[in-house]
Amino acid sequence: MSYRHLLVPSDGSDLSIRAVRHAVELAAALGARITFFHAQASVPVQLVGLGEMLDAVTMEALMSASHKDVERILEDALAVAREAGINADAERVMSDLPHQAIVEAANRLGCDLILMASHGRRGLVGLLIGSETQRVLVQSRCPVLVYR
Repeated sequence: MSYRHLLVPSDGSDLSIRAVRHAVELAAALGARITFFHAQASVPVQLVGLGEMLDAVTMEALMSASHKDVERILEDALAVAREAGINADAERVMSDLPHQAIVEAANRLGCDLILMASHGRRGLVGLLIGSETQRVLVQSRCPVLVYR
């Protein structure tokens, strides 16, 4: 089977950036195109639990900074693809369930492979926090290539 459209979720981490580069190399070898993807939480993770401690202006400033960070992550991924001559686009959605947003995007966009990084949480931390990658593996209808 030859993959024609890769969905590549990215959170901007070092491992995720390496997964982007790997996806571009794979797309070049296959003649495939890429959609880079990011599911942005409605509240930045570092703010969860602070509740009423933040005023609306501060919250808006933090959300704006988060939005700019996501745009930078996606633009950096697109730049890697452009340098390699790969047809690529990017999509950002608001979702507090990244794994669900990733699976829905793959289905909606007709992607035939999801390539994503694994952050390798193991033991008690992995059990308590869980793994977005693991959830995508379980729920996806298309193959998932995990970059480690």
